[in-house]
Amino acid sequence: MALKIIFLEEFGKAFVPKRFVHNLRKYMLKAGFYEVPYRFFGMLFYISALITTLIFIIFVYPYFRKFSLFEIYVYSFLSWFIVQIFFASVFILLVYFYLDLKIYYRTKKMEEQLPDFLQIVSANLKGGMTFEKALWSSIKPRFNVLGSEMAKASKKVMTGYEVSKALVELADKYDSLMLRRTVDLIISEVESGGNIAELIDRLVDNLKETKALKDEMSGAAIAYIIFISVIVIVISPLLFALSYNLLSLILNFISKISVAAQRAPTLPFSFSETGIKPADFRTFSLMAISVISLFSSLIVSIVEKGDMKGGVKYIPIYVFGSVTLYLLFMKVLGVLFSGIL
Repeated sequence: MALKIIFLEEFGKAFVPKRFVHNLRKYMLKAGFYEVPYRFFGMLFYISALITTLIFIIFVYPYFRKFSLFEIYVYSFLSWFIVQIFFASVFILLVYFYLDLKIYYRTKKMEEQLPDFLQIVSANLKGGMTFEKALWSSIKPRFNVLGSEMAKASKKVMTGYEVSKALVELADKYDSLMLRRTVDLIISEVESGGNIAELIDRLVDNLKETKALKDEMSGAAIAYIIFISVIVIVISPLLFALSYNLLSLILNFISKISVAAQRAPTLPFSFSETGIKPADFRTFSLMAISVISLFSSLIVSIVEKGDMKGGVKYIPIYVFGSVTLYLLFMKVLGVLFSGIL
């Protein structure tokens, strides 16, 4: 019970305002979390406090020793507060970014599973089941994301909810135009008393045709993706590495001429010290390659899938690949230019 002293859950609840708890719970449900992780939030608070303490002791406090005792208290409080708020904001943004990506991938998974699920619903309806029973019977283990959401909607219907209201709440829960349009068409057909099975069959055909068109468009854009990938991962690091070695060669050549000019003062020209250093250019190259790789991965995602969030998985591949090849090219070109230098 000694760990209870840490009060992780209590700190997590204390730093989440009560008016945000309901919206936070709904947002966590979208991401597939059925409980708000207060213990995790409390752990983030302790981590941010630990980082703030280390930064304050190592970097901030030594500059306050020349002030009076009152000024030390005031400046210490302000600096501690600012640093703590900064790291807390960073952690909040990282958690929000993770949850947003989680919701995005869950939505895409639901859209992929929707045609197969509707096909089973149509078969159940043709077998004589009611629409409510057909929805419940269509839930299979392979529909992990869509199945869990449909199970919640079906349970609401069994407890007295209207079918249309339960399905509308499901569609409004996720930012999916495909799911929303599908639900609207099914609800209109249910309320009008039409042939729901026939409508669902047409919906399945349209969804599969739409998916085939998207795959065809992605295949047509593969040439652009390959071109961007080669430029970013191979050509760009090679050019930066070549520029670094050429800069080192030129600076070495200038230094030798400068030494020769000092030994022969009668020469009509002289060289001053250059302001560019190879180490600075190397740092700039690494930063430039990383930034180019980051934005290129997002551009590739837009070209391939039509949205930016899908490119997050490409970021490590592009950044790690381009930086690794840059360091490799630096080694190879360094060996080749060593004979000249």
